[in-house]
Amino acid sequence: MPHIVVADPIHPEGIDRLLKAPGVTLDHPGKPSNESLAERLRQADGLIVRGTVVDEALLKHAGRLKVVCRHGVGYDLVDVPLLTRRGIALMITPEANAASVAEHALMLMLSLARNVVGVSAAVRRGDWKVRGQSSTIELGGRSVLIIGFGRIGTRVARLCAAFGMKVMVHDPYIPAGTIRGAGYEAIKERDAGLARADIVTVHIPANDRTRGLVNGAFLAGMKKGAILINTARGTLVDEAALDAALRSGHIAAAGLDVLREEPMVEPPAMLAHENLIVTPHVAASTAEGLRRMGWDSAGNVIDFLAGRVDRDAVVNGEVLAEEATSPR
Repeated sequence: MPHIVVADPIHPEGIDRLLKAPGVTLDHPGKPSNESLAERLRQADGLIVRGTVVDEALLKHAGRLKVVCRHGVGYDLVDVPLLTRRGIALMITPEANAASVAEHALMLMLSLARNVVGVSAAVRRGDWKVRGQSSTIELGGRSVLIIGFGRIGTRVARLCAAFGMKVMVHDPYIPAGTIRGAGYEAIKERDAGLARADIVTVHIPANDRTRGLVNGAFLAGMKKGAILINTARGTLVDEAALDAALRSGHIAAAGLDVLREEPMVEPPAMLAHENLIVTPHVAASTAEGLRRMGWDSAGNVIDFLAGRVDRDAVVNGEVLAEEATSPR
């Protein structure tokens, strides 16, 4: 009888799906336990995590574990090579939060383009007046460079196009014909797109190749007065370089849902800029997004342990290849 441990709170519908799964036992946050998570994992076949770090210290006693599912799409807190060496599959919920994150990216674009935070604060101070000259802009007619054309990036492209924006896409892993076929301009050389874009929005995973991607050179290559959006991972951005770019005025504004250090221990210097909006990694956390992520996390683990594997949701697919060729 498979045993599943849920390390962090997930949507009640996800818990209910697990409780109703035939032949499954469940250990979840709503079930009192005096044991540490590591101890509770001794009998676990499946594990669902949100913010829990999955490393050697956690897994050293999890001898039965077959699958870990990350509630969401990012897996920075998971030691993927360790799981792979141990033959444990890592799954994510690829489609569950894409719409929520894409809408959040558009919200940041609109809020910065129309200086929503600034003018709202002015009204609260009693400063109500119509200004003859406005520094706000429309999105329609502006150029946007979308870096990353995955599940979220494709949705952002559609939303931007609906606003009448000129959509450029840079993704070296997607054929240019696929991008053009979707109705957008394919940008082969990223720097060429940076120099033209009024808004640059980043939708790529954080890994050894991409951490620190948005550095001083990247920001200097952006069009003067452009806007930067990052709803992906905080480690993609060199925050000191962004602070300098905002301070110099080369970058007009930035909208971030993620920081290098989460939660903040000490606020970074860049938070002093009024033309910077920071939200606390909540882009995916709409009511709908949380429900879908909880539901899909439960379904991924239930199905995997029953031998029904959604390969599109498995990060370390080599584990499945090894399993298929291992003797029974």
